[in-house]
Parts: sequence; structure tokens; C-alpha cells
Amino acid sequence: MLRALNTCVKAMEKIPMTRAGFEALDAEMRDLKSVQRPAVIRAIAEAREHGDLSENAEYHAARERQSFIEGRIRELESILGRAEVIDPGTLRGSIKFGATVTITDEDTEETHTYKIVGEVEASIEQGLLNIKSPLARALIGKDEGDSVEVTTPRGAKSYEVVSIEYR
Repeated sequence: MLRALNTCVKAMEKIPMTRAGFEALDAEMRDLKSVQRPAVIRAIAEAREHGDLSENAEYHAARERQSFIEGRIRELESILGRAEVIDPGTLRGSIKFGATVTITDEDTEETHTYKIVGEVEASIEQGLLNIKSPLARALIGKDEGDSVEVTTPRGAKSYEVVSIEYR
């Protein structure tokens, strides 16, 4: 009973994201619904015309693809339905969701710039830092010139906040 309640509460939680993140997920869902879903339905129909379905690899592959597409559509509908779009351009002050933060590693002097975003839109390769990550959690509430220490798999790292922008 408690597990079901926790699942229900989690399903109702708002998901913070930027406008760009929302639009990217919305575009993915529209593509799945209007392009990929019809294409896989056609592929299933074509595969059925080839006869015996039990040994028809094309049919099974198309059904597997259809299952993936339908699952992803449900997932995106849930995410977008719970999305709380936050416009970083309206924010100011210390580091919070949506901030673009430039930090310098105090040991190596390497500089990195990250935008703090929601979990579903995070991509460290693109400089989009998950708000739930240890680094983002350490940065929240800090100001320019502050020093933060983060525990990483390779040990503690210290960073200085060089700049904070909201765009």
C-alpha cells in the first residue's frame, strides 16, 4: 500500500524544465506520433503480407519497435503533463534552477560552464547539468566568488564560481 502511494505521489510531482527542454521533448513526441508511429504500422502491415508470422523477423522487429514507440509516447506524455516550465530570464541572484554558471577548478584552473536544468533534459556533454547532481546541489544558493567543495568518485574537488547568468 505504501509503495503504491509513493508511486502515485511521484507520478504527481512537477518536473522542472526550461522552455528549450520542454520544446525538445514536445518535438520528439510529435515526431513519434506523426512520423514514426505511422511508419511502424505500415512496416507491420507489410511484414504480415509475407505470411507466417512465427518465423517473420521483419514482423517481430517492427512489433518491437512499435512497443518502444508506444512506451516512449506514454513516458513523454507523463513528463510533459507534469512539466513546470521555468524561464531563467526572469530570475536573478544566487545560483538556482536555470542558471548558467561558469566555474573554475581550484586545483587545475580549468574552467567549465554549465546550465542547471531538470533531470529529463540534462546532458553533461552539452553543458546541461542535472539539478539533482552533486555539483549542481553544491552550487545552489552560491554567489560569484564563492568556493564550493564537491565529493566526486575521484575525491573532493573545489571550484570557484566565476559567473552566474540567467538567459
